[in-house]
Amino acid sequence: MFRGNHPTRVDEKGRLKVPAEFKRLIDEKYGTQFYITSLDGKVAQVYPFEEWQRIEEKLAKLSNFNPTKKKFLNRTNYYGQLVEIDGQGRVLIPALLRDSAEIKGEVAVVGNLTYLEVQSIEVYKKDIEENPFTQDDEKTLDELGI
Repeated sequence: MFRGNHPTRVDEKGRLKVPAEFKRLIDEKYGTQFYITSLDGKVAQVYPFEEWQRIEEKLAKLSNFNPTKKKFLNRTNYYGQLVEIDGQGRVLIPALLRDSAEIKGEVAVVGNLTYLEVQSIEVYKKDIEENPFTQDDEKTLDELGI
């Protein structure tokens, strides 16, 4: 499971150096391929390809006429690309997504259990500050048994 925030940098060519804490898990559990995508163009989602394939298998079972399936695929395909991690532990963030999300320089790399999220560290911090964890959020987690 991916967890925690491990800030790093995206270089001038758009390559993200995968933080060592996440790279160890990737080396132990996953291969070298990743699907990098986004639902909103503001946050890059970096899926080990094995995890992305699980999502695709679930989607394949849904009707092609399901509007949410189509909306999800339109967005994840628009922003998405299959990439390989290089020998130095870097993945290339697709240019379209990099530009849309302004992913450059200092970034937050956050573990979301089965995938990583990458976004500008300033944007990430601002979102946390502007969207506090509320009593309603606590209630929802309680209802989910967490």
